[in-house]
Amino acid sequence: MAGRRTRKQGAGPESPLAETSPLLNGNGNPHGHIKVQNTLEPTENIFLFIPNLIGYSRIILAGASLYYMPLHPRTCSILYSISCLLDALDGLAARHYHQSTRFGAVLDMVTDRCTTACLLVFLSSAWPRWAILFQGLISLDLASHYMHMYATLAMGGTGQSHKKVDESRSWVLNLYYSNNKVLFLFCAFNELFFLALYLLCFSSPILSPSLLQPVANAAGLSPQPGNPAHPSPSTLFASPWSPGALELARANKMDSFWPWVIAGVTFPVMAGKQLINVIQLVKAAKWLAEGDIEARQRERAAGKKLK
Repeated sequence: MAGRRTRKQGAGPESPLAETSPLLNGNGNPHGHIKVQNTLEPTENIFLFIPNLIGYSRIILAGASLYYMPLHPRTCSILYSISCLLDALDGLAARHYHQSTRFGAVLDMVTDRCTTACLLVFLSSAWPRWAILFQGLISLDLASHYMHMYATLAMGGTGQSHKKVDESRSWVLNLYYSNNKVLFLFCAFNELFFLALYLLCFSSPILSPSLLQPVANAAGLSPQPGNPAHPSPSTLFASPWSPGALELARANKMDSFWPWVIAGVTFPVMAGKQLINVIQLVKAAKWLAEGDIEARQRERAAGKKLK
């Protein structure tokens, strides 16, 4: 009986990962069983990748800069600038550690759009006469990037990055996204221009004149009954956080020379960045329209009724 084995002997040692699965015949019906070896791979936590951690720190720094933005220009500018500079560092970390992810790319883009929009919102309140211009820049920035991202996903497939633009579609966007130095230059100078305008809120009498201008022959005149002709700010404004009180608190807090220099140097690049946004918006719209035309042609070929 040496040739026969008991049930325990015939079973033999099995791996704890071995799993019995049915063997399908040609008709897809179970026929016999085979053993499939399952391998358990360690799962990665995408949210804790180094580039994404840098992205979270950018959000924290940007939030802190917004807290100091109304009355502390130097602190706000330092925090905001560090947040923007980390935008380049997270890309380097992603390539160095091979941790490029779709989540990281979206996090990076959303952070850029939100921080710039928040700064432009402040500029709209600081320069009411130019509010419609800043509102237009916010709309253009958000619309162009959203349409570009959506067109890339809808027409280029889920695996295609929004930074991979074929030269035949737009050589401008191809150069802008494919060359890291060009991309960094445009983004950095764009933010520097708006930061310069922000600093001018605290310095320049040309853009932000004092709320209390001396009036000729103002003796005996009073803006409020019972008050002197030129009351102190504490008596003029009921709330220290009112727009007028904040405007007066920002007046002439720092010299305007360097903000004007930075604004003058970076203005051409900022204008070019807005032109790129327009091109990006138009190209994305045309790409989506091409996809709609192709879809309608397929429906006609299939004999379907267009809705």
